[in-house]
Amino acid sequence: MQLSVASWNINSVRLRMPLVEKFLDQWQPDILCLQETKCPNDQFPSSPLNARGYVHQAIHGQKGYHGVAILSKLPLDGHDKRDYCNVGDSRHISAVVRVGGKTIRIHNFYVPAGGDEPDRTVNPKFGHKLDFIEEMKLLEADAEQGVSSILVGDLNIAPYESDVWSHRQLLKIVSHTPVETDGLKEVLARGKWLDLIRQQTPEPEKIFTWWSYRSADWQAADKGRRLDHIWSSGDLGPHLVSTEIVREARGWDRPSDHVPIIARLDV
Repeated sequence: MQLSVASWNINSVRLRMPLVEKFLDQWQPDILCLQETKCPNDQFPSSPLNARGYVHQAIHGQKGYHGVAILSKLPLDGHDKRDYCNVGDSRHISAVVRVGGKTIRIHNFYVPAGGDEPDRTVNPKFGHKLDFIEEMKLLEADAEQGVSSILVGDLNIAPYESDVWSHRQLLKIVSHTPVETDGLKEVLARGKWLDLIRQQTPEPEKIFTWWSYRSADWQAADKGRRLDHIWSSGDLGPHLVSTEIVREARGWDRPSDHVPIIARLDV
């Protein structure tokens, strides 16, 4: 049985629900994880999702900021929310899905962006981001006996040289500074996670999932970064069939600056 898991920073789910509907109608993943939903739970637009079969929903939102959701055609249980850095932000949710004889916990993250200045002494937002990543280093892919793991989300870090349009020019730009990239690589290593997108498309091929709104012609400039990720526990690596970056979504009407990413596994 094939399992498809998609992740997308939607940058306001209520504003961009027509884009979510378009994506679901065309790509039809089994599970869609959204970040930056910017919506309290009681105002989450569930009806169009229910109509498309995504009746199993794990939602952790807040008014105007952050927010994550797992939307699934398959039953979800074992819901869990973790308050990273103890500031009350809605930046993580997880749930368990059972498919093909496997039990899999899906983690959905929205890591802080970190502001503009990569110096925690003058920019508390950057310090918050580094502290968040430090806590993520404790998350192990095989933490639950008999349970596989998938971790997705907008992690707001492009860890490798080929994850940005210019490694040299972005070394002092938040999302690609060495302290961030080293930190995220340590999250991967200590947690024994596999980067499924890079497993499918190894370096040095460039991969981008985000293009700034500031670019007058994002497609021609193509100054992107890979900020969105899909990881798995080691046992799922051999089951990976394909990954996909839905680049065309950046050109849709009133788009998010991120695009959907998809991993398909034969479980």
